[in-house]
Amino acid sequence: MPDPTTTPPNPFEDFPPPAPPAGPLRVVVADDNPVVRAGLTALLSGREDITVVASAADGREAYEAALRHRPDVVLLDVRMPGVDGISALPHLVPIAPVVMLTYSSESEIVHEALRRGAAGYLVHGEFTADQLIAAVRDSRTGSAHFTTSAANAVVARLRGSDGPRLPEGLGHASATAYESSAVHPKYPLNSAEGLSRMQPDVGQSSKSHYQLSTREAEIMDLIASGMNNQQIAATCFISEKTVKNHINRIFAKLHSTSRAEAAAKWLGTAPDSPREPS
Repeated sequence: MPDPTTTPPNPFEDFPPPAPPAGPLRVVVADDNPVVRAGLTALLSGREDITVVASAADGREAYEAALRHRPDVVLLDVRMPGVDGISALPHLVPIAPVVMLTYSSESEIVHEALRRGAAGYLVHGEFTADQLIAAVRDSRTGSAHFTTSAANAVVARLRGSDGPRLPEGLGHASATAYESSAVHPKYPLNSAEGLSRMQPDVGQSSKSHYQLSTREAEIMDLIASGMNNQQIAATCFISEKTVKNHINRIFAKLHSTSRAEAAAKWLGTAPDSPREPS
């Protein structure tokens, strides 16, 4: 019988001590909407284990911030002026995991983001604050998170369903940015020449015919995606009253009386929609 008054030998005394807990997750938030950036920063910074080290208004700023701060994860919007998220993505993924955080739920964009290395895809209006926090935390361990529409897009691709090419809102530059800058080192992201090759070609889009402001175009995209006013307000961090005011101005510019009519014109499916020059 062992003596109960003596301490038994530790069979694990030769093992190294456990690693100390990792420091707070360092996050870069990239979104062209300053209200969204502020809201995300406040939400994430409210957790003890997460800190937002920088924010950015476009892909170039996100890249520069990532180089400077070496974050644990980058939250990246898709549609931004200057260098958009899809164009910046292949430059960011060698630095840190990138989770797309956007209102763009088109299957082609989701597929392209994953092809270029995105570690997750969250669509505004489809996740809670706790789900966003979980996605940020899990990015450190390599776990991917997808909201419903993004997951559906992945499943559709796996089943072999075909879809149209990238929508005009991203332009041809986004579809070729990787080939023109990441593959060819003479066009790095931080060079003026490289950046000039990656500007989204939105000027030729038929949507410009309607002369919506940047905010109005954002809200119109959300309307076309099927969001209601409450979801749009949550996505854009504005009140429902402000959303209604924007919609009234949008309807006036699109000469529409309903969401369905406005969406059809915006997407170019209405009979009287302006068309791209051939």
